[in-house]
Amino acid sequence: MTENKALLKPKRKKIASLDRRKARAGWFFILPFLIGFVLIYLPMVYESLLMSFHKINYVSETGGAGYSLEYIGLGNYLDAFTANQAFSQALVSGLKQLAFDVPAILIFSLFMAVMLNQKMAGRAVFRAIFFVPVILSTGIMETIASSDILFENADGSGGIDTGTGTSASNDLVSVMDFEQLFANMKVGTEIVSYVATAVNNIFDIVNRSGVQMLIFLAALQSISPAIYESCKIDGATAWETFWKITFPMISPMILVNGVYTIIDAFTSSDNVVMSYINGVYGGGPGAATPSGGNAQSLASAMYWIYFLMVILIVAVIASIFSAFVFYQRKND
Repeated sequence: MTENKALLKPKRKKIASLDRRKARAGWFFILPFLIGFVLIYLPMVYESLLMSFHKINYVSETGGAGYSLEYIGLGNYLDAFTANQAFSQALVSGLKQLAFDVPAILIFSLFMAVMLNQKMAGRAVFRAIFFVPVILSTGIMETIASSDILFENADGSGGIDTGTGTSASNDLVSVMDFEQLFANMKVGTEIVSYVATAVNNIFDIVNRSGVQMLIFLAALQSISPAIYESCKIDGATAWETFWKITFPMISPMILVNGVYTIIDAFTSSDNVVMSYINGVYGGGPGAATPSGGNAQSLASAMYWIYFLMVILIVAVIASIFSAFVFYQRKND
């Protein structure tokens, strides 16, 4: 009888938890990207890696042209450093530019996010205005900016001659201006030069800070107003509230924006390393290298060296930032 009752008892269906259902929904939304990555992008990555270890021999075939691969080992990677000193110089120049861009973009985007998070009239309009450069930096506007067409025309017509043969319309301020401003302050020349460069490159900084600004703004809006009310009741100043409450609460987004800014800076079309490698790739099939490779295989090796360097820098920066990131637990 007991066995019959067990057989007659209906089996209860397992209901997935809310977290599992959210995970399934997430996989469903990223499924188009995964399909495209596996079917389109991954084969190109494999082919690029394969070419970096080979010499590409172009052959003429009936109905078109083809190529064959001749294995040369690490020859292309060695040639990237031994036979191309300009490549090493481009890497160093790219790292210097990165050291300038990342702090400037993060500080500016965080400052503007804090300002735009305040209650004021027309707040939505100001948010849209600061995000407009992100939209304009795509397509034909990016091509115009990268070729400096507008700036060349402006320099030829409206520049102010400073007596040195250059136009003052390019630089808003100079280091000398800041030295006079901070004459009575104990500020190092390196900081003065950094601030002057940041002011002169304000167009590029604003142009590349839109996404980071939105991420910071979303993080600021996720902080409970009750926390700020408690700080106000305890008599905390705005400065203390920012460093004790706001900054720790948005520190995870500082890590996210830091990684995003690094990758965006390394992969931008006007990056000095990317421009140099593209020029090497355009050297033509007959451009031979000391190890027997050619321009295309050498460029593939340079791309992979650059890729590994980017991954290493992102890992180092992420590990450093992670030590100072505050993660709020659900029970806090």
